[in-house]
Amino acid sequence: MPIDITMPALSPTMEEGKLAKWHVKEGDSVSSGDVIAEIETDKATMEVEAVDEGKIGKIMVAEGTEGVKVNAVIAVLLQDGESLDAAAAAAAPKAEAPKAAEAAKAPANDGPAASASTKPDSARANFEQLASKVMAETPKAAANGNAAATGKVFASPLARRLAKEAGIDVSAIPGSGPKGRVVQSDVEAAKSGKTPLKASASAAAPAAGGAAPTGMTKAQVLALYPEGSYELVPNDGMRKVVAARLTESKQTVPHFYLTLDCKIDALLAAREQINAQAPKSKDGKPAYKLSVNDFVMKAWAVALQRVPAANATWAGDSILYHKRSDVAVAVAVPGGLFTPVVKSCDTKTLREISEEVKDLAGRAKSKKLAPHEYQGGASSVSNLGMFGIKSFSAVINPPHGTILAVGVGEERVYADAGQVKIANFMTVTLSCDHRAVDGALGAEVLGVFKGLIENPVMMLA
Repeated sequence: MPIDITMPALSPTMEEGKLAKWHVKEGDSVSSGDVIAEIETDKATMEVEAVDEGKIGKIMVAEGTEGVKVNAVIAVLLQDGESLDAAAAAAAPKAEAPKAAEAAKAPANDGPAASASTKPDSARANFEQLASKVMAETPKAAANGNAAATGKVFASPLARRLAKEAGIDVSAIPGSGPKGRVVQSDVEAAKSGKTPLKASASAAAPAAGGAAPTGMTKAQVLALYPEGSYELVPNDGMRKVVAARLTESKQTVPHFYLTLDCKIDALLAAREQINAQAPKSKDGKPAYKLSVNDFVMKAWAVALQRVPAANATWAGDSILYHKRSDVAVAVAVPGGLFTPVVKSCDTKTLREISEEVKDLAGRAKSKKLAPHEYQGGASSVSNLGMFGIKSFSAVINPPHGTILAVGVGEERVYADAGQVKIANFMTVTLSCDHRAVDGALGAEVLGVFKGLIENPVMMLA
């Protein structure tokens, strides 16, 4: 029997991915362990290996196809003695099953139109005409046609599909069909901006039933700007996931924020001394160069160990108190954000942290991270100091319980025992999930961090 090669799940949360590249073609022989394809998710590009030996009989998903569902058949592998015809025969039922199911749902039509209209668009048009006729002739349907009164929206299947593809809430489209039914022409008019959208049922839901707001639709946004005054760029998988996760975070995680200033003169002096001692190669290049962020990562990881109750994540009916300080670091990449995790960060030297962060950041930008390298962790560090940002409040990356936002180090004037002095300060803001980390607990761990940053030798104690 031919063997199905399916879309693998590269992480527990993966639902679909892009088949970025095939390394084989139909008819090629493969052995177990051979790389046959590359799969691209929102976070990484991973290689897919053959688990059996045989011959590639049929490639079911073309190279470059996006939105391939996990466990969908992407190719068929033939074993000894099997032919390409056998593979095609085995694959045909899989490909035709959805079409057969769709055809079974179509309304029967024994009239002349049934034989004349065989194209999908014609079939849908006939269905809309039939549905409109039923709506017009059925008193009960007419009585229920008032969407505002019943909460139901009457629209043809084609109109619903087109509205979904355009990102328009079908309930916001004025219907021109019988009894206000939304049809294809109504969706097209809404997409082009010829017909203004009305207040949708979902937009009114928060006032009536307390549902979460969904924001403006794509059509509503486009209607505000003249055509030709912008460039419309579709969101890729990474941007969609980032948007979904951070929206979920702000809607479901009760954030609160704690801010304080850290005096970093001692840190800067220690950094300069350590970097000065770095061995140099023949061309004078130092073996390592520590950054302020390396000290921040180390200090935050140690602080979480010294206040273990803050090293926590919310898990529904429980709280996880982590034994290790696995700290993620936010890395900006084109089109989104990665948060690779430095495992057991508190046990590593500053040099080890520096080298690991550079490696993870470099591979993140080329989407070469493995899922285990960016999943997990209990907290994150987001540093925008290199961009001159003085302070900001970061959004927690679920399921993390905290995220530390770090601003730029700069000279500031301050008062000390009645004297005016100048020193280098850095502002940090801790975002906490109030379900797992209360205010006093957050203040305690942030205070420990401040002590470590201001006296970096204490990180070694």
